Amino acid sequence: MKKSFLFVVSILLISTLILTGCGSKATETPKPATEVVEKATTAPSATTAPSATTEPSATTSSQADASVEAVENIVSTAANSAETAVENAEKTVGEAAATAVDTAKTAVESVEKSGSEAGASDVMKAKGVADKSRCDAEGGCAVIKPGDTIKIGMGGPLTGEYAMYGVDISDSEKISISDLKPLEGFEWELLAEDTVGSPETAVSIANKWVTDDTFVAVAGNVLTGESAAIIPIMEKYYIPMLSPSATGANLTENNKVFNRIVFQDAEQGKYAAEFIVNTLGYKKVAVLHDGMDYGKGIADTVRDTLVKLGVEPVAYEAITPGEADYSAVLTSIASKKPEIIYYGGYTAELSVIANQLGQVGLAGTPVFSDDGAFGAEFIEKAGKNAEGCYGTSSVPADSEAKKAFDKKYKETLGREPGSKSTFPWFAYDVIQVLAKQISEVSFVGDDGNLYVPRADLVKAVRSTSGFQGITGEITCSENGECNASGPTFYVVKDGKWVVAK
Repeated sequence: MKKSFLFVVSILLISTLILTGCGSKATETPKPATEVVEKATTAPSATTAPSATTEPSATTSSQADASVEAVENIVSTAANSAETAVENAEKTVGEAAATAVDTAKTAVESVEKSGSEAGASDVMKAKGVADKSRCDAEGGCAVIKPGDTIKIGMGGPLTGEYAMYGVDISDSEKISISDLKPLEGFEWELLAEDTVGSPETAVSIANKWVTDDTFVAVAGNVLTGESAAIIPIMEKYYIPMLSPSATGANLTENNKVFNRIVFQDAEQGKYAAEFIVNTLGYKKVAVLHDGMDYGKGIADTVRDTLVKLGVEPVAYEAITPGEADYSAVLTSIASKKPEIIYYGGYTAELSVIANQLGQVGLAGTPVFSDDGAFGAEFIEKAGKNAEGCYGTSSVPADSEAKKAFDKKYKETLGREPGSKSTFPWFAYDVIQVLAKQISEVSFVGDDGNLYVPRADLVKAVRSTSGFQGITGEITCSENGECNASGPTFYVVKDGKWVVAK
């Protein structure tokens, strides 16, 4: 465009100058005749005529050259001026266009932002109304006001004979709580309560929990009996339970609130009986239990599985928990000459049994027990009498997540994970699963409160699927069995638990 414009301007200028020059010569006034005659009479001689006749021609050529040069200069100046004018014009137009574009963009962005904010506001309002309606369902909502905490409970023995389980689990759950990030600005809190292993005490604690609007779930309970006792209460108030350790086979039956990530008693009892017969090759088996829900439940499964395998137990006996002498019942069992004794119960009683076997003629007879009696404490209490005894464990396989937890556990508590019980990894996972599901169903109302629809949370916990925890991938069945791995059997060798083969 620039070159075309310059070309047109140049042509116009040259044409104007030529026309102007020609017009000037055509109107020039003729000289008088007398002046011509006078010049003729005084003209030079013939020898100088050529010089006289050539002067006018040279002058005309010089003037022509000057005119051409002047025209060229004018054209060049005009061209430069025109080019500068064009550039300035383009620059001005460009700047104006850019300014216009920027202004338009700003206007569009402003409109879009206003529309977006207005739309988001409308969506938030609509969502708030929809969410609030969820609190009208059965169970209502837990309501956590700004400044309050989201409370998760744990009931278990923190004192007494079975304190090693409650203490280990509560300590591990506290570590897990500390790893949680605030939910919408609301902090988490663990309410670890001492049941002393008593179902009656567990009921009293549960009745206190359900009166707290900020209480949302139970990461427990620890023992089978106390868990069974509070299930009806939790179901009435739509509060989900997720236990790391209560393995009673019937706990997940006929209710929607109890769930667990540890394997259940029927499973470990069945596998234990099969291991005794098919792997160890024993045919004369005595079965003993402590009469409690947990121990008797596993012992019954072992007995029934043995019968299915064609092995009739040589004895089936019960003891009273908490006593220091079981020699009478052990003497009765000794008369049947068992090759191995299966015991369903906890560490305290198993230690007494192992230490008294030699007194009744059963020295060297191995005892096979459940996960409730597994751990370093049994070896400490039974000493050399623990040698050759079998145990059941749920210790998960090594992974980066397990190594990280083990490191933090030891740094925080000053002991090795698994030294008190086999449940610290499960305890960590139950908190993480509950927190995830609480986060999924909760919402903040327009009043700034955090709401947790209770019925929705009960369903969410039971529907847990594909959660990757320390103990493995956690997926719950329709009746709340969420175990990621089955039992592993160990034997005491040279004063340590090693995997039995």
